[in-house]
Amino acid sequence: MTHGPLKPALFIDRDGTLMVEVDHCHDPARVSAYPGAAEELARARALGWANIIVTNQSGIGRGYFTVEQFHAVQEELLRQLGDVIDASYMAPDHPDIPSSRRKPAPGMLHEAAGEHGIDLTRSFMIGDKAIDIECGRNAGVRTILVETGYGKKTAECSPDHRAPTVTEAIRIALAS
Repeated sequence: MTHGPLKPALFIDRDGTLMVEVDHCHDPARVSAYPGAAEELARARALGWANIIVTNQSGIGRGYFTVEQFHAVQEELLRQLGDVIDASYMAPDHPDIPSSRRKPAPGMLHEAAGEHGIDLTRSFMIGDKAIDIECGRNAGVRTILVETGYGKKTAECSPDHRAPTVTEAIRIALAS
């Protein structure tokens, strides 16, 4: 638990938002962070924002890959981004099993807010799926749908903003 004033956060989906979508990615060699993401995340951090990855990883719950394989992919993404991520939260749950952490449930955002001293009312959820937007709404944060990953195919889900890339989404959030 942190002390002092609460800070805003960028809660960011991983696959299709921070890195190129690879269906149930479990191979670090297939990780490719989107251009410009690291620089905008560094700018956010310099402005006092927390950068937090929140990702559903149903491939674990479905038996497609292991927790160790998830961590190998995650480590490669963090290597490509550099030191700009404050924390990562992952829900390995199968979609058919009720979970308070799996998006669209807000559990990972609430957990991060408590652990990192985050003001949810000043924060954003950035993602490429309707469940990311719903998760953000459920947690009381503003939302940005990116058009990468599944974003272009995502039906109307009423995000607060839309952006072509995560880089643009971060710029929108920081200008708010």
